[in-house]
Amino acid sequence: MAYSTANPPVKVASGVGSGGPSLWIYNSADVHTDVDAADYFTNGDALGMKVNDHVQVAQTVSPFGVTLHLVTAVTSGGAATVGSALLS
Repeated sequence: MAYSTANPPVKVASGVGSGGPSLWIYNSADVHTDVDAADYFTNGDALGMKVNDHVQVAQTVSPFGVTLHLVTAVTSGGAATVGSALLS
């Protein structure tokens, strides 16, 4: 599948101070490895995504699941890339 700007991630918590990360929630039928693709969030910059923001992704079709991702790159005027976060 592919990202659709009609179903963007939603910022649910803003970072504290000038450099703290924000938290985003994203629901999609895409598997987490699709979401990890380079420039997946094509409008990430316009949404306000920043490097080190956290993105919680809920897969809405079987196999259902929730993964945590970290914004690793945002191009000026363009897309955001996320990577899976390791929880320990």
